[in-house]
Amino acid sequence: MKQILLITDGCSNVGMSPVVAAAHAQAEGIAVNVAGILDHGDVGELGAAEIEEIARAGGGISRLVSMRQLSQTVQMMTRKTVVQTIQTAVQKELKQVLGNGSIEALPPDKRGEVVQVIDELSESQGLQVALLIDASASMKPKLAAVEETIRDLMLSLQARQGKSEIAVFHFPGSRYGDDSALDLPWTDHLGGVHAIFPSLQIGGTTPTGPAIMRVIDYYRHGSAAGAARKSRQGTDGMMGDYVV
Repeated sequence: MKQILLITDGCSNVGMSPVVAAAHAQAEGIAVNVAGILDHGDVGELGAAEIEEIARAGGGISRLVSMRQLSQTVQMMTRKTVVQTIQTAVQKELKQVLGNGSIEALPPDKRGEVVQVIDELSESQGLQVALLIDASASMKPKLAAVEETIRDLMLSLQARQGKSEIAVFHFPGSRYGDDSALDLPWTDHLGGVHAIFPSLQIGGTTPTGPAIMRVIDYYRHGSAAGAARKSRQGTDGMMGDYVV
């Protein structure tokens, strides 16, 4: 299962529409969740609307939260999206087998069995979460909360039975860029998180749409590149770097 988790505090202002980009992600089986960080109680009417539209187009969940609520909310959205993904797949199977895709329409005993299967699969299925962090100027005072959120999310994912990995991106990739940069490739360890934020350049535009597309491309090619690296390492002892 694949997710993009966008953490932002405002509207995109350059590049393609993030709503269109989120729709591309959903078409490739990647759910897009959005956590909008409140700034003095408000992210603005346009920002709130965009956050909701991105999540809707990406088949995910959106929430507007304070910095204190961010960590707990991100964990909730990640887990809830996993359950929704599995529930949708189960309902599709039910519709094909029984002609009815509603779990609620099943007899109570069968319904209980299906819910148990959904719960078990939610914990055992592999999960990849790509965190996409808004690094525009207004996010600077919020990055400490974002760093804590990433650590807490990884600890939460490590408690799952299935393999869980995160990757971390920020956008814009440079002060005058219109893209995103990869800070941490797929990992199931916390070791690299502490090195991200001290060197992070804050400022510039907010290219949310192009950033989402960049993460989609990483999903397309990251696994293949990782397999190639392992293969090269096994044959000649050398490991190349994956460049996004």
